[in-house]
Amino acid sequence: MVAVTTMPQSRPLTWRDLEDRPDDGHRYELIDGALVVTPAPHWRHQRGVTQLWLALHAECPDELEVFVAPLDVRLAEDTVLQPDVLVARRSDLTERYLAASPVLAVEILSPSTRLIDLNLKKARYEAAGCPSYWVIDPVEPSLIAWDLQDREYVEVAHVRGDEAFEATLPFAVTITPSALVSD
Repeated sequence: MVAVTTMPQSRPLTWRDLEDRPDDGHRYELIDGALVVTPAPHWRHQRGVTQLWLALHAECPDELEVFVAPLDVRLAEDTVLQPDVLVARRSDLTERYLAASPVLAVEILSPSTRLIDLNLKKARYEAAGCPSYWVIDPVEPSLIAWDLQDREYVEVAHVRGDEAFEATLPFAVTITPSALVSD
């Protein structure tokens, strides 16, 4: 017999409700108590994740670490996100999740998550004080980067194709969108 995990329907969800979620290949996230479930991503998405991880990892200072999803980031009792790529302070890690805002959160856009990534997630990372938020479009290819200034995100880069983005936060690294997704 297969056990079925059900979620409460009469109240907003919290991170505790996600504790026993199934390992079924889907990504389970909470935004303001609402469950967001997304399917496994396309290969182009995953190539972007891998290439970005390699570029960030090569320049990452010792006090920080680069991760790829799934890794729960608990921004609030009712908001648990799993950025595609993130940079975190090692001191903020627990055994199972990141207990503070990452210093960089990155989403690789997919048709099913585009609006969520560009709107809801961006707003939640901003409210949580995440210093940098990037979105990468693997189809165009392009990268948009925002840095937190006076508690609000300000666009600091929008590069396409072979244009290079020379990031200073969370550390110095150069990212070229086409290099992330090229064959």
